[in-house]
Amino acid sequence: MTLREALTEAATTIDRREAETLLAHVLFRDRAWLIAHSDTELSSDLHIAYRALIARRAAKEPIQYLTDQQEFYGLNLHVTRDTLIPRPETELLVEAVLHWIAAKPAASPTHRTPHILDIGTGTGAIALALASNLPSASITATDLYPAALSVAEHNAARLGLAHRVAFLQSDLLASSLLQSFAPFDVIVSNPPYVSLYEAATMPDEVLQHEPHTALFAGPQGLDIYRRLLPAAHTALKPEGLLALEFGFGQLESLKALFNKPANGPWQDLTFLNDYAQIPRIALATHP
Repeated sequence: MTLREALTEAATTIDRREAETLLAHVLFRDRAWLIAHSDTELSSDLHIAYRALIARRAAKEPIQYLTDQQEFYGLNLHVTRDTLIPRPETELLVEAVLHWIAAKPAASPTHRTPHILDIGTGTGAIALALASNLPSASITATDLYPAALSVAEHNAARLGLAHRVAFLQSDLLASSLLQSFAPFDVIVSNPPYVSLYEAATMPDEVLQHEPHTALFAGPQGLDIYRRLLPAAHTALKPEGLLALEFGFGQLESLKALFNKPANGPWQDLTFLNDYAQIPRIALATHP
């Protein structure tokens, strides 16, 4: 069977572009190569492997877990079932932090050598994107789960950024070692924020395959924010930035948490929309 015939067969089951992505993965080639060599014969062993991937994708297993990779902010990240798959919306969180740092006076330490903490790093996406764009930054990235930290450290090594990011196991900011790194210019986090009530409406592709510990945060999806806001306030420098991603319909509840005296005080509270014009990013500074 030729590559063209294998793709035609696969496209009867899944999206053709995804079929091309999986065939390129099996062959360790890119899609352009497939097009240029469509008459090449596919060996029986590779055809069996390819059909197995097609069957898994048809069963709604995320294609990122089938290829073990996902692009994020120009970086090719390794992903596993121990980590949430990085989403395009989270790139807006990276952009917001970069913009905030760039707007600081050029002579200020925050502009020249920002001290940044990424909480709940998962694949390391946010920390590594910031490291690749801020060569003088000091960056620490934490996660509660060792398996996720292992993926993040692997990505840092693959991207030549292992010397730029310190990875640490911690439940938010609870680690005594992490506290010794404080205070920070920036604390950034894309924490779990899906409510338990939303589980019934989530697509199987997410619910059955991505780690629930990286998705759900209590009945309203706000459990992590309730703990994170007061801890981040304590760990930030004066005028330091807290940047958070949050979920659909959580704007007013999150605003109330920021305005709760026990969680602050905070100033310059700002909310940014995602590509679908849904409020997605919260920014606030320590007075």
